[in-house]
Amino acid sequence: MSYDQIPFDASEFVDNPEPRCPCLLLLDTSGSMAGRPIEELNAGLQTFAGQLLSDGLAAKRVEVAVMSFGPVRLQTEFTTAAHFTAPVLRAEGATPMGAAITQGLELVETRKRIYREQGISYYRPWVFLITDGAPTDDWRPAAALVAEGEERKAFSFFAVGIEGADMNVLGQITSRQPLRLRGLDFAGLFTWLSSSMGSVSRSQTHEEVPLVNPATPQGWAVV
Repeated sequence: MSYDQIPFDASEFVDNPEPRCPCLLLLDTSGSMAGRPIEELNAGLQTFAGQLLSDGLAAKRVEVAVMSFGPVRLQTEFTTAAHFTAPVLRAEGATPMGAAITQGLELVETRKRIYREQGISYYRPWVFLITDGAPTDDWRPAAALVAEGEERKAFSFFAVGIEGADMNVLGQITSRQPLRLRGLDFAGLFTWLSSSMGSVSRSQTHEEVPLVNPATPQGWAVV
């Protein structure tokens, strides 16, 4: 699937010429997420949307896209936090993580091209993968794309494993150490993510922003 043909309204950049801070969420919605995990994930997305909206600058600068996998679906195209509505996800299917990563990175590159064509500056995109399992497709080509993109600073790729996730595979996909979610603390994860995106949006586009360590005893993650 190609995302080059996704329509966009150029007036969105005329009305809001602020630099953009894109954040792609790659979310595992395979059958094993049924029940409380998918419920907590959906609640976390609602928290994320609300907190970004409450930050005036982030609401104009942060853009969110949501891609689920199980099967791969583009739930929400890139849109500013001011217009982002959290999708309601349902659990079904397998875990085509490799395909989701590959299509997600293509979506990010397409969005960056649109920014350049419209004269909009942008921050390094964040790609945030959350999964509770192991890939059911060939993930190695996707891992190579992640490594190549990180090397040229095309994006920052983060991976979070829920209980049951194959942390060994996640460690081979991302150059950053993957983190394990503490229980089902999606609320803590998305609160941290919205705060982090807010900090990035208040910085200069070329600036490296120090992040709060999520793996403290009070944090949402364990190493």
